[in-house]
Amino acid sequence: MVEKGRAGASGQAPAPAPARGGLSEEEAAQYDRQIRLWGLEAQKRLRASRVLLAGVAGLGAEVAKNLILAGVKALTLLDHRQVSPKDAQTQFLIPLGSVGKNRAEASLERARDLNPMVDVKADQENVDQKTEEFFTHFDVVCLTCCSQEVLMKVDQICHKNGIKFFAGDVFGYHGYMFANLGEHEFVEEKIKLAKASQIMEDGPDSKKAKLDFTETTMVKKHVVFCPLKEAFGISWSSQRGKATLKRTTPDYFLLRVLLKFRTEKGRDPSPQACAEDAEVLLQTRTGVLESLGAAGADLLPDDFARCCFSEMASVCAVVGGVLGQEIVKALSQRDAPLNNFFFFDGMKGNGIVECLAPG
Repeated sequence: MVEKGRAGASGQAPAPAPARGGLSEEEAAQYDRQIRLWGLEAQKRLRASRVLLAGVAGLGAEVAKNLILAGVKALTLLDHRQVSPKDAQTQFLIPLGSVGKNRAEASLERARDLNPMVDVKADQENVDQKTEEFFTHFDVVCLTCCSQEVLMKVDQICHKNGIKFFAGDVFGYHGYMFANLGEHEFVEEKIKLAKASQIMEDGPDSKKAKLDFTETTMVKKHVVFCPLKEAFGISWSSQRGKATLKRTTPDYFLLRVLLKFRTEKGRDPSPQACAEDAEVLLQTRTGVLESLGAAGADLLPDDFARCCFSEMASVCAVVGGVLGQEIVKALSQRDAPLNNFFFFDGMKGNGIVECLAPG
């Protein structure tokens, strides 16, 4: 948004004076509620951050909306795919009549309208064709709609270059998020209960009344994340793996099956091929569990496939909310991040955080 003002001798309008610690008056007004929530320093970090979002389907639209409204400096929407009729069910950034257009370009106008202060751009190339140097221009990279090979490749690039990495997807009623923040420092509030005594007069005699009050301090903390390759490389047949298997959500193994299906078919399970894809998913389940050393465990029942078709708008909203929240937390360095998986089951209506790492 352009600031209006009287032009100086050079013919250019003078830059608006900072209002609050480096933010312009317009920014301070726009983000006043957020500044009150997580503080001025956190908002300044957001306003200096550049984010890459690859994959602008239903989940990607939710993440984009949350980041734009939060007030990052710049957001690049990267997607080589064309708008399909099914995008109308979950992708609210794409106007009607956009079938056949590039998905990132079609989302651009509505995304920019959400917050003119954020520099939103569209890139029509394939994320798999991007060089390592391309990713170094961003503070956060978030991938959706990508194969397992691409996820691990980009995650390794980000891990090497100190870039925060996120990934997520929605398959029917199921959704997930993964985060690799490398070595991450953050602050969180710690509330301390203190006691004070105050003398109160009551007639000829005096008595003490104890009053409790809270004191809030900011505590710095440090956490280390593992790359996706290591999280996917756990040996479930080892003694430690078998013990971990008993308390690990089946959604992790469901994700592995769905990513394997995506790699082999080049697409996600489709309602138009429901019976055929359900049979392939059952076969894929057997192969994946055997390869992971978890074939003997009763992890995924035979009817699991019926809940994995298309993106559900409500599931996109939940997972997109969590994913957007975690990106904001990582950029602002406020509050403890989820380490490292989040799984959501729309059939049960609950989510679970799993920290899966070797050792």
